[in-house]
Amino acid sequence: MRRCRLAGLFLLGGCVMVYLVFVKHHYSTHSPHSHRPPPHPQPRAHRTKPDGSSSADGDSFQYGVMFDAGSTGTRVHVFRFQLGNKEPPKLDHETFRAIKPGLSAYADDPQKCSAGLVELLDMAKSSVPPSMWIKTPVILKATAGLRLLPGQKADQLLDRVRTLFHKSPFLSRDDSVSIMDGTDEGISAWITINFLTGGLHSHGSTTVGMLDLGGGSTQITFSPRDEKTIQDSPVDSIRSFQMFSNTHTVYTHSYLGLGLMSARLAILGGPSSPAVPVGSSTELLSTCLPAEFSGTWEHADIIYTVKGQEAGTGT
Repeated sequence: MRRCRLAGLFLLGGCVMVYLVFVKHHYSTHSPHSHRPPPHPQPRAHRTKPDGSSSADGDSFQYGVMFDAGSTGTRVHVFRFQLGNKEPPKLDHETFRAIKPGLSAYADDPQKCSAGLVELLDMAKSSVPPSMWIKTPVILKATAGLRLLPGQKADQLLDRVRTLFHKSPFLSRDDSVSIMDGTDEGISAWITINFLTGGLHSHGSTTVGMLDLGGGSTQITFSPRDEKTIQDSPVDSIRSFQMFSNTHTVYTHSYLGLGLMSARLAILGGPSSPAVPVGSSTELLSTCLPAEFSGTWEHADIIYTVKGQEAGTGT
């Protein structure tokens, strides 16, 4: 559960970006060497109470529904932001639910993923006032679990999700469902941590770095203090973006295959991608375990028989 809650905090960063893109149009990312894009207009927020009714004071609320399609499960986070007239939004409330297995477990039969997603959508509907459904963006971001699948199988799963989202009452576009690359995943996590700690609220605020150990990959993101770090880093590892009228430049890199579950599978001698049919059983032999050890381990809806092996006896 701790891993699910941590993943939820990281997905909050994505939801902050969703809010900024859909509602405020106030987020953009670009190369640090490109011209800075012009500032976007800031429309007045619609004043509503948490239940969707009109508010007479200066406070208003906006909702966002974020699906985290991870390698071990799918989670939905319903965020409620309190909006001030001249202040950054504040996280007012979060509703969370998770299901297993992850979308990648349905790679051979995408239709079967529908039941779990509909369950999560129904929970989201019960957490958002009906009058706010049409104004509430729903987003699904898939991480390393789908990045490790063959392209066609991943696309079929995403298409199924898009169909379900378009049928829902929430605000959804074709690009609302996608696979996050490692860079986006790292930036979203960095935004989340610094949004919650106040590092994004004003110019010159101190920010913190982030290391995210996921199931299928590991991300590291931080804002370099030394200009030489930016100059010496690979171009693809440096990103600049605007948020709350400030420009942030970060170093970010994703190590695909070095997540906790992927690393464990590799240590046990498993395949580099989940190509084993769903529900089947396969045997793993590992010299990292005592020779007399025998047990089972489940990963991505595949049950492995794990046995120890003496060093030097492998084929």
